[in-house]
Amino acid sequence: MKQIGRYIIRGLLGQGGMGKVYRVELPPIGKIAALKLLRPDPLLVKLLGISRLTDQFTSEARTLAGLQHPHIVSIHDFDHWRSMPFYVMDYYANNIGAIIGESYTTESPSRVLPVDRALEYTRQILEALAALHDAGIIHRDIKPFNLLITAQDRLKLCDFGLSKLRGEIYSGPRNLNVGSPYYAAPEQEKNPDIVDQSADLYSVGVTLYRLLTGHLPEASPGAPQYLPPSHLNSDLDQIWDDFLAQSMAFSPQERFTSAISMRHALDKLVDHWQSQKNKTCALPPADKETTWTMTQRLPLRAEPLKLTPEEIAPQLDLDTLWRPKKYFKNDFEVQDDAIIIDRANSLVWQRQGSNLPLAWESAHSYVTQLNKTQFGGQTTWRLPTMAELVTLLRPSPQASDLCLPSLFGLTQRHLWSADRRSYIAAYFVEAQMGFVGWSDISAPHYVRAVSSVNF
Repeated sequence: MKQIGRYIIRGLLGQGGMGKVYRVELPPIGKIAALKLLRPDPLLVKLLGISRLTDQFTSEARTLAGLQHPHIVSIHDFDHWRSMPFYVMDYYANNIGAIIGESYTTESPSRVLPVDRALEYTRQILEALAALHDAGIIHRDIKPFNLLITAQDRLKLCDFGLSKLRGEIYSGPRNLNVGSPYYAAPEQEKNPDIVDQSADLYSVGVTLYRLLTGHLPEASPGAPQYLPPSHLNSDLDQIWDDFLAQSMAFSPQERFTSAISMRHALDKLVDHWQSQKNKTCALPPADKETTWTMTQRLPLRAEPLKLTPEEIAPQLDLDTLWRPKKYFKNDFEVQDDAIIIDRANSLVWQRQGSNLPLAWESAHSYVTQLNKTQFGGQTTWRLPTMAELVTLLRPSPQASDLCLPSLFGLTQRHLWSADRRSYIAAYFVEAQMGFVGWSDISAPHYVRAVSSVNF
């Protein structure tokens, strides 16, 4: 199978009990999109019947088509292929689950988001839910992997396969779970028919807890059942504990009454966080003890390679969440707005990078143009290898780190490397959170070109 209807298949993005999601190309214009095809698990067909599953899938597409909101994914096409329905959406290469490194063993620790980003993403989730709930729709599956992130760092809520319309009654087997373990509200696990909008708000609370702490509210075996977030993140205090305790209250009546009321409480939390940052930045700089080790490893590889994850992880000395175990020493010298020299590693970097995110092939063209125009007085710009890019990484910032001005552009977080993972995928770094990842070469990431120098 190389095509679904008029769409050329370019890769599998994911699959679940209801079907598969493909990355597809629309000829002849080459537009990349995401296509969801109904291909239900045989057990699900046995339990519910193909007719009901088809109706449910069509209802999901109809729900999406009827929603026009900046934080809800849009549907562009609907059709049938070999008697099975499919619909087409915009393609986004990233999601919050991938950003935090959540794995199939959900209870394993994940990466922690900077507080500002966690707050902003949560605000956008609540805006999307306010629109959904106003339309009488309960999502019932809010979790990091259903929160897509655009190249401009905007959130898009997706996967409405489990959504419930106002007054709709679930008629499937009682032992069939609706929602995702750890994220679903307690009452949803018992009876998905009875849930209202507070079930979605519970899931938002669990998601925010995860983003801020790297853990789930249900503690690991042998630990207390619940640890307040301030016990796991030194940037948080009792006000954060109270907000999340209300968000994840066992009883729906004790949670926020609506997405709008939760958003208003979140606004107060944002103000509190900003006040904390202002106080921290007003204090004299403290002599912080470095809790992470540094290293110097020269010479750095400048030649691009094709490497599997099993090969590149030990080469870069990465931990299980794809962060460096040791960080490079730098000796940065800002030349002007165009370039920064790192004398410790004999590299010259673009200070800002590309203005727009680019596909991997376009990233190479961008670098070629830099050399033609002699950007920053250099004619030897190239796409950096992963060995070079990791010299820019640092641990995810805390409040005190945000007081320092950034040497590099803040917009360019995801940066392409010249190293490939496969014929259709290449590696990148997330510069703010300090980890290594890979994505399809059609995905849009930013470029920060590099050049080698000898002193």
